[in-house]
Amino acid sequence: MKAAQDISRARAAELDAVDPLAGFRNRFVATDPDLIYLDGNSLGRLASGVQERIQQVVENEWGVRLIRSWNEGWWEAPARIGEKLAPLVGAGPAQVVISDQTSLNLFKLSASALRLRPERRRIITDTLNFPSDLYILQGVADLLGMGHEIIRIDSADGGITPDLAALEQAIDEKTALVTLSHVTFKSGYLYDIQRVTERAHEVDALVLWDLSHSVGVVPAALDEWNVDMAIGCTYKYLNGGPGAPAFLYVSRRLQAEAKSPIWGWWGEARPFTFELDYEAATGVQRFQSGTAPMLSLLALEPALAPVLEAGLDAIRKKSVELTEYAIALSDARLAPLGFALGSPRDASRRGRAHDDVRLARLRRSRAPQGHRRPPLRDHGVRARR
Repeated sequence: MKAAQDISRARAAELDAVDPLAGFRNRFVATDPDLIYLDGNSLGRLASGVQERIQQVVENEWGVRLIRSWNEGWWEAPARIGEKLAPLVGAGPAQVVISDQTSLNLFKLSASALRLRPERRRIITDTLNFPSDLYILQGVADLLGMGHEIIRIDSADGGITPDLAALEQAIDEKTALVTLSHVTFKSGYLYDIQRVTERAHEVDALVLWDLSHSVGVVPAALDEWNVDMAIGCTYKYLNGGPGAPAFLYVSRRLQAEAKSPIWGWWGEARPFTFELDYEAATGVQRFQSGTAPMLSLLALEPALAPVLEAGLDAIRKKSVELTEYAIALSDARLAPLGFALGSPRDASRRGRAHDDVRLARLRRSRAPQGHRRPPLRDHGVRARR
């Protein structure tokens, strides 16, 4: 039986004192020292280097250099910043590019994957997936008009853990695409990407992973795990800012045959010849579409710096330690009031960082007699000293 964890304030102070990442707090803008921010899963903190970079872009690159800036680093920015992000998902060169938004990237890659398996009609996902992902899949299936069937695997325990046995059984020779979130947004469950990918490849199905709730806090090894495609956002744990552009990954194995369904000029082989007939660029570049949102794109570059410097192994270690501490607090303070933990207790299957309140999402159950249920608080909580 696991020993009870010391959750005293003194123990917390001891842990803070030896925390190797404590200094990184100063790398972010925090104007209110009493604010405990619990919503990094929705919008990451502002990294301190971003303001200076945006000012430089606006005042000099846009204000002075004008159109010349396209040839002085702007045009290459989606690929350049994609290469900086690639190690965070375990991808080698020329497989990650910053492009569009997460939903649009999911549309592009899921449509591309289904066209690579035209004889198959089955799409496998789960009920724990982010609803917008399900909407995109429904729209793609409707647009293609090929009679695709979307199978949503349910949870095995009331909304925390997916039914893995049902998932593996559903993946068969009729399956064209398996698409899931690495970390589910409803419970923080962490999928074993390698296992699911191997199962899909056993029947020659393709796999597309959404890394939005894991990138920047959970290490990934897309190349090593033989993943086909992946997408993800940058405004959560990568701190890219509201509406920051997303990224996509296409394995080098598929780049020659996979085609984007959106033929835009940034994905064209020779965009500045302005030919009237489209010819796709080589490699992952072909999955770009329209002009990149340069202000938010360039803001992402310095935003990535603290994550890259800290390293995902150290971030993951601290994430697990903080979450274990939060669960101990929940068990001690909230369980007696009738609350139950809404996330996996096994750290190896729990994906999100401590600052995501939905990781320790507490579901109301019948409270014991004599106890009042405390009100649910907003995600921004002011500390009382």
